[in-house]
Amino acid sequence: MIELEGVPELIDPVMVAAFEGWNDAGDAASTAVAHLDREWKGEVFAALDAEDYYDFQVNRPTVWLDGGARKITWPTTRLSVVRIGGDKPRDLVLVRGIEPSMRWRSFCNEILGFAHELGVEMVVILGALLGDTPHTRPVPVSGITSDPDLARTMDLEETRYEGPTGIVGILQEACTHAGVPAVSLWAAVPHYVSQPPNPKATLALLNRLEDLIGLRIPLGELPEDARAWQLGVDQLAAEDSEVAEYVQTLEEARDTAELPEASGEAIAREFERYLRRRDGGHGQAPGGHATEGGDSYLRDTSSGRTRPPKPPRPEPGSPPESGPGAGPDAEGDEDAPDASDD
Repeated sequence: MIELEGVPELIDPVMVAAFEGWNDAGDAASTAVAHLDREWKGEVFAALDAEDYYDFQVNRPTVWLDGGARKITWPTTRLSVVRIGGDKPRDLVLVRGIEPSMRWRSFCNEILGFAHELGVEMVVILGALLGDTPHTRPVPVSGITSDPDLARTMDLEETRYEGPTGIVGILQEACTHAGVPAVSLWAAVPHYVSQPPNPKATLALLNRLEDLIGLRIPLGELPEDARAWQLGVDQLAAEDSEVAEYVQTLEEARDTAELPEASGEAIAREFERYLRRRDGGHGQAPGGHATEGGDSYLRDTSSGRTRPPKPPRPEPGSPPESGPGAGPDAEGDEDAPDASDD
């Protein structure tokens, strides 16, 4: 039994998780959760025992000085809670750590134990992978789930992926078997500029998360960082004719694939999103971060289970197909960081 002393009763909590390593190209996913923790001043309430899940020769502890005293920071996974006020408050449980080296089933069971004790209604797992996508276009973000009902009600892709997987895929399946609604959001990072950080991919994940859970997220300096990142990559590409030609090829392929999305409906969705963010998001009170919809979660009368409402359709574009598990139906989390898509 997991004891959670000092953690208050949460309001409509959603768990958002990300793990460094195989599922985190450009550190985009882990940086997104770190951003949420920083902007909303998360309070850590639990940390998993590093001895149980990590190989310290793979993920080494670090030594640091604190006023002359030597201390050690062990690699682990920490959980924090953020209380989000406003007219329609809601809380988030943030899970951030490193992909474990061993005992993945026990690791996921421990995470699910916290989710159960805290009354978490949905788990959203963020990931990022390398793909054949140009840095000059919007970052493709795929939303996938193993739950057919959730895929239908929230307009997500139902995964068909078969192949090697990471902790994101294992945790999502564990949630599904435990009856906890779970969604994975995957950002495609250009493989030719894979070094972290990638603020543009982080921003895309947060925008998609915002749409999914109906909660306006303060973005801080991320939009400016994303513009600076793209400008820097533009300059690097301009210095190499072969890279510039390759980027142009990717742009043409991406634009051709997205022609069907250049419709009035797609443009209307983007315009609604722009107005929502400019006005503070769904009637949000100044300084708050919650959206107005009182129906944050809808009741499935057939099963008695609560589930999130159907969000807006995804942004135009999806990660390109290549590499193991590629395609819009693939479980992005199941792809190695050098795979091109989920």
